[in-house]
Amino acid sequence: MKRLIKLMSVALCMSIVLSASLVGVFALSLNGISLGSSDNNATPDEAALYKEETVYVMAKADGTVDKVIVSDWIKNNRHADSITDVAALGDIENVKTDASYTLNSEGMRVWNAQGEDLYLEGTGDSQLPVDLGVTYALDGKVISPDELRGKSGKVTIRFDYTNNQYETVEIDGKKEKMYVPFLMMTGLFLDSDKFSNVSITNGKVVSDGDRIIIAGIAFPGIQHDLGLTKEEIEIPDYVEITADTMDFELGTTATIATNGLLNGLDADKLDSLDSLKDSLSKLTDAMTALIDGSSELYTGLETLLEKSGELTDGVDALYVGAEKLESGAQQVDAGAGELKDGAESLSLGTVTLNLGALDLSTGLSTLDANSDALNDGSDQTFDSILSAAQKSLKEAGLEVPTLTKENYGTVLDALSESISDENVRAKAEAAAREQVTEKVEANRDTITTAVTAAVRPSVQAQVEEGVRANVKSQVLAALGYSVEDYENAVTAGLVDETTQAQVNGAIEQNMQSESVQATITALTDQNMQSDSVQAIIAQNTQAKIDELVEENMQSEEVQSAISTALSQAAAGRTSIAQLKAQLDSYNQFNTGLKTYTGGVSSASQGAGQIYLGTVELKNGASQLSSGAGELKDGTSQLSSGASELKEGIFTLKNGVPALVDGVSQLKDGSMELSDGLKEFNDEGISKITEFFDGNLSELAPRLKAMIDVSKRYKSYSGLTDEMDGEVKFIYKTEEIK
Repeated sequence: MKRLIKLMSVALCMSIVLSASLVGVFALSLNGISLGSSDNNATPDEAALYKEETVYVMAKADGTVDKVIVSDWIKNNRHADSITDVAALGDIENVKTDASYTLNSEGMRVWNAQGEDLYLEGTGDSQLPVDLGVTYALDGKVISPDELRGKSGKVTIRFDYTNNQYETVEIDGKKEKMYVPFLMMTGLFLDSDKFSNVSITNGKVVSDGDRIIIAGIAFPGIQHDLGLTKEEIEIPDYVEITADTMDFELGTTATIATNGLLNGLDADKLDSLDSLKDSLSKLTDAMTALIDGSSELYTGLETLLEKSGELTDGVDALYVGAEKLESGAQQVDAGAGELKDGAESLSLGTVTLNLGALDLSTGLSTLDANSDALNDGSDQTFDSILSAAQKSLKEAGLEVPTLTKENYGTVLDALSESISDENVRAKAEAAAREQVTEKVEANRDTITTAVTAAVRPSVQAQVEEGVRANVKSQVLAALGYSVEDYENAVTAGLVDETTQAQVNGAIEQNMQSESVQATITALTDQNMQSDSVQAIIAQNTQAKIDELVEENMQSEEVQSAISTALSQAAAGRTSIAQLKAQLDSYNQFNTGLKTYTGGVSSASQGAGQIYLGTVELKNGASQLSSGAGELKDGTSQLSSGASELKEGIFTLKNGVPALVDGVSQLKDGSMELSDGLKEFNDEGISKITEFFDGNLSELAPRLKAMIDVSKRYKSYSGLTDEMDGEVKFIYKTEEIK
């Protein structure tokens, strides 16, 4: 109890002392916890890019991690066309928009956001900032979750949280580890039939009758961060539950981890010790005001006690009124005899009306007796028609949800839309193109060989041209000419035709020699293997393949298959429309039948009520006379009741002194409350303010460093320099059933 009081007192004191720095707000949402930002962090609406990250940790019953799923919402507040994300995740996908990504030179994903937000999901394998461990004990002995299943006895369930996320910072000139201050909140439900005498360390137990609701809280690492010993103040880093169990089983447990607890604090303001001391003074003043209020409660009860005399006077006045009521009741008795004569005449006319109502009620009851059989038969027929329609669609190769009276229209409309000409043509063309491409690709080697053979002559011609120029140069050199001098001489008419013929013959003779021809062949083979020629061959091969694919796509066989698919789709839509029209027709009949049988039922009930009414009218008319006598008896009873009321008020009058005694006891209780608050102030609040007042100079720099470390931890998957963000973790353990 003392430890719990310390924990509550520390939380209360820190809230009030640091209230001047609070600028964030805490808000629970369906997806977890969303925390406001401080002045040192951009809010989700202020940052150009803001990543709200939720990390789902799927764990075994002992806390061992099975899978980590990360959900990122990147808010594109600047409406950028592209967003670069550094998230180190596997199996990442965009779960909401059509945006895709490419990888940049640094291996980061660049998403084609087109001005919209991104909603990403992936898996993580990085170390978690906080490890969760769950241990179980039965009757004081450690036991595994599997062994505990179905057992009975005294069970202990302990949640331990290990903080792995820290920075090394300098505090008062000394390097120290500073852990990110995570708040761990664990919740679970226990079945009241299987658990009793439930208690918790560091949490709260609430029961709604059927279930026991348990909520625990811990702050792993904060004890170290603040440099406090457990003898001074113990800050919990675990949650422990004990209970008596019969046939043990446990549902899923959920634990939320967030470092947003201190992110709303302005660490710069912690430099002012005077400001903190002022806050402690405000805490003391508030406690004084509470004690003063309890004293005012005591004074008010004293006033109430003084006014009790006025209540006594009011009860006396009520007694006088009861006497007057008794007198008035006697006057009602005089008019009862005049009612009897008129009732006898009314009784004669109701006999004929009663007989006619009986005939009408009998006929409608007979008709109504068959209504249930008609309705059931119609429903069964409708169900049979729907079942037959479902079977026909399945035999036609169409898979649809189970058809019901309520959904068949929507299902058939969606099915008809799915086989529209546009959709069917696209699917048929895609299937045909895939088959054609596969067949053409099977002949790629043959096509490549043919293309290679077609390219070789042009390559060889280029080689021969180069070799011929070299041979010509050698022949002319043997005659003492350079190629340029020879060409100039020929142009000037200095070389006769005979000499030119000899030169050309020599060149041709050399070109046909085995060595030159071998050179041409070797150079041609060499050039055929060059990157440029191979690129031309690959390009021409692909072009030929594409040409053959398109030729085959336009073939009569392919176009006929597409046309057949379109015709079948059109016929299918017609059949679906006819099927829906038939179902609509029967649905209308079925609805009309129910309306008709409902009308018959209502009419039958009405006729029965009319008949009963005529019976009651006849009996009532005959009884009215005797009722007048009973009325007279009743007025006599009214007079007697008024007398009894008068006597009851007299009893109330006698009970007022007991009420006065109760107010007096309440006054004494308020005095005890005032005394208790004074004791709480002396033993709790005063000691807390004394503790913090003497330790502020040591706590302030550590608290400031802890807040700074917390604000720097914003993401599990990572942020780019242009992003801000926040992150929370949700741990879910599997059931033990």
